[in-house]
Amino acid sequence: MSAAPDDPVYRNPVLDADWSDPDVIRVGDDFYLTASSFGRVPGLPLLHSRDLVNWTLVGHALHRLEPESEFAVPRHDCGVWAPSLRHHDGRFWIFWGDPDQGIFQVNAPEIRGPWTRPHLIKAGKGLIDPCPLWDDETGEAYLVHAWAKSRSGVKNRLTGHRMHPHGTELLDEGKVIVDGDRIPGWFTLEGPKLHKHDGWFWILAPAGGVETGWQGAFRSRAFFGPYEEKVVLEQKDTDVNGPHQGGWVRTPSGEDWFLHFQQRGAYGRVVHLQPMEWDPDGWPVIGDNGAPVAGHRRPDLPPQRPAAPATDDDFPGGRPGRQWQWTANPRDGWATHHSADGLRLTCVRTPDAHDLRALPHVLTQRLPGAPCTVEVDLRLDDGEPGARAGLAVLGDAYSWIGLERGTDGAVMLVHRFAETAAERERDAAPPRPAPGGRARLRVDIGAGARCSFSYDTGDGGGDGAGEGFRPSGQVFAATPWRWVGALLGLAALAPTGQGHAGTATFTQFRIRIQEKRADR
Repeated sequence: MSAAPDDPVYRNPVLDADWSDPDVIRVGDDFYLTASSFGRVPGLPLLHSRDLVNWTLVGHALHRLEPESEFAVPRHDCGVWAPSLRHHDGRFWIFWGDPDQGIFQVNAPEIRGPWTRPHLIKAGKGLIDPCPLWDDETGEAYLVHAWAKSRSGVKNRLTGHRMHPHGTELLDEGKVIVDGDRIPGWFTLEGPKLHKHDGWFWILAPAGGVETGWQGAFRSRAFFGPYEEKVVLEQKDTDVNGPHQGGWVRTPSGEDWFLHFQQRGAYGRVVHLQPMEWDPDGWPVIGDNGAPVAGHRRPDLPPQRPAAPATDDDFPGGRPGRQWQWTANPRDGWATHHSADGLRLTCVRTPDAHDLRALPHVLTQRLPGAPCTVEVDLRLDDGEPGARAGLAVLGDAYSWIGLERGTDGAVMLVHRFAETAAERERDAAPPRPAPGGRARLRVDIGAGARCSFSYDTGDGGGDGAGEGFRPSGQVFAATPWRWVGALLGLAALAPTGQGHAGTATFTQFRIRIQEKRADR
């Protein structure tokens, strides 16, 4: 959803899907945003805006996760955590922490690339959420990062380093510059963003956990401290839980704005835009006196046409749009390029055909944060018994509807699901014949991410435009992964065996938002 150009007010969230841990910068008249991508590929999404309200996805900075062997299989809550985006010396820079590997960096002369391969600037377990700063006044460079207790046994503290100005290495062993254990009531301090402003070093960092936390600000005259702190954004009496972790940006006219996330269960971490000012003592004041706003006067920027990251796809030439990501590093042969429209996926043979969560070759995109209807046409081409393909709502639990070829060669409409702790999926509804090996698949996603599945096999009862849809199975409540919102997925697979198992072709993927908010 996006704001109309003649509307003086915008409504939150401005990005109503799982754009987790956002960071934002301005370069000239353009604003750019990146977000966590965890174990999905391509990673490090790159979004563009000129008004901070309407955003489009223009690419990705990371085309394969490294080490490649570590991400040959899904690692849904690993990989890219809380990146920081900066522009320095005519180049774009992104730093992120892989909790199992260390701190990485990529850079590029333009936002669309070409981006360098990942460079590991500090190896170690539990090093997360790094942010660099180049001090234009002194020529010095610094980096601050947080800690993941699950890997290091340490959390609730921020460590600072001197960094080589080339951004290629750290110059010391680091020093704890903010210890959250020494601040009464503070816990899970993480996600720092480092700035220099008005003669102060500033660290904007969240604490208190993703669902219930707050945004803190820390300042010091010297990078290595000591720092004083203040809570600058918290839920108060609003319905925006845990408003924190994001980026501060200043417009050409001198307005300050803060983009942050809100954790919304299966929808993941949606992004809000807050006004930001400075109090007489020089501290930032975010939102409405420290409480998140549901809507506000738009930034003082030229009006833009309504825009949002793409969701629909006709897959021209067999190529998925930018909104799609694989659940692991992709391999040749998973998708076939061709001259027509439609996504042609190979029914990859796998010993994990009983569990979509274990498959690296599921093509995914984010679940919209508003009630919606998702539809796609599917054709199961000639193949072996057991070959199957379908449309999934994927998380710690999942459900999918699609087509499967039986031992007699007939194609059946199938609907299956797996609970969070289940090791194998099971039927959500009895199989039904699918004459011609075709079906249009639908998921209606209502409040609370409750999903109702239906299908139209074209064998009577409609013209293929929706009148022939018949419900399948019980309502399924989508669930998130550990740190990731639920995903929409397209998959084609087959049990282990010899030879080519066939292909599946997806066409006319569409998402229709059911509740359009004109005041957005």
